[in-house]
Amino acid sequence: MPEKQVAPVINNLEGFEENLPGYLSSEYPVAVLLDYDGTLAPIADNPAKTKMPVELEAILHKIAKHPKVFLAVISGRGLKDVQKQVSIDGTTYAGNHGLEIEYPDGSRHDYELPKEIQKNYTDMVQELKEKVERNGAWVEDKKVSLTYHYRDTPVELKDQQKQLASEICKKYGFRANQAHEAIEAKPPVNWNKGEAALYILKQKFGDNWSQEVSVVFAGDDTTDEDAMRVLRGLGRSFRISADPQIQTFADFRLPTQAVMTDLLKWIADVYVS
Repeated sequence: MPEKQVAPVINNLEGFEENLPGYLSSEYPVAVLLDYDGTLAPIADNPAKTKMPVELEAILHKIAKHPKVFLAVISGRGLKDVQKQVSIDGTTYAGNHGLEIEYPDGSRHDYELPKEIQKNYTDMVQELKEKVERNGAWVEDKKVSLTYHYRDTPVELKDQQKQLASEICKKYGFRANQAHEAIEAKPPVNWNKGEAALYILKQKFGDNWSQEVSVVFAGDDTTDEDAMRVLRGLGRSFRISADPQIQTFADFRLPTQAVMTDLLKWIADVYVS
């Protein structure tokens, strides 16, 4: 079982080249698995306002077209929402932390929640809306998981509201994870971004995927750590965080979301140029 560490930092394109010489080869396929909010796009005060930076988006489109590059976006957003945000042909999308997966040909894998958990989810959404959807906070209902956003709540009320929201989620048996100015409630099932990443890789490259493909994963949140943990020693993962002492399962830390453009340039320099 891997342990968390203070990961070495990469600040720019040269840092990728110096720390990972020879990891990527144009002769060998690469699977690029990426989170969306805070990774491909900077965090916005409202999820509807996020947008990928122009240069990053252009590079992403370029590498996604290469036959040796496999692109998957694994997000906490609902599936259709993340598809709309990224909108790149040939991409595999996983929404709701991997509970719903859709492949480029339109085929799907949906994690079927037990009926009791489905009922608890419906009741939880209703209670959250009644008790804590106030003072600028709101519930984003994603049908199998939810996010309670309190970014716009007055500072003096945030702690009280998020504490109550977290307690309500736990009362219904859901896991309440801290996110950026939000609480993410995930169902009590053994499925997360890590399980989704492994499933996607096995479906695409077979059981021996770690011998068949280089893997790059990047994310900025606690939910991304599940993927970083299962990929330790099998791929290379990157945690976006401004905290120099953050404990992570990732191999490297990127200090800002802007360094993601350099990560994609590093890949493009191998496969596209």
